[in-house]
Amino acid sequence: MKSSIKHKILFLFSLLFGLMFINAGLNKFLNYMPMPENLSEKMRRAVAAFNEIGWVMPLVGVAEIVGGLLIIIPKTRALGALIILPVMFGITLTNIVQDSSGLPLVVVLWAILIWIMVNNRRKYLPLVG
Repeated sequence: MKSSIKHKILFLFSLLFGLMFINAGLNKFLNYMPMPENLSEKMRRAVAAFNEIGWVMPLVGVAEIVGGLLIIIPKTRALGALIILPVMFGITLTNIVQDSSGLPLVVVLWAILIWIMVNNRRKYLPLVG
């Protein structure tokens, strides 16, 4: 695959990925998306527990918004991926423990995040050695 086509595809996936996280983060503050009706009772209780803690959802929301914005911008994509990484672990664990119906989307999001991180691996070298 030609390098410029690869970069355009990566940009498109990064844009969609970033917009999804920005949307999820904004929703934590503005509550404009209703909770899905087919959400399991176990997942509803987990979301209620996260909301009850008070500071968890705003913290995750800020990380999602900042990480999503940084992932869209090619120069800051590597930093955005690092910010989104712990959020993705939380999303993955929540989907494994509470309700596995969201796992197909989680796998797609992981594939995009891993592609972003592999593509920016040289930028991470100073962090590990």
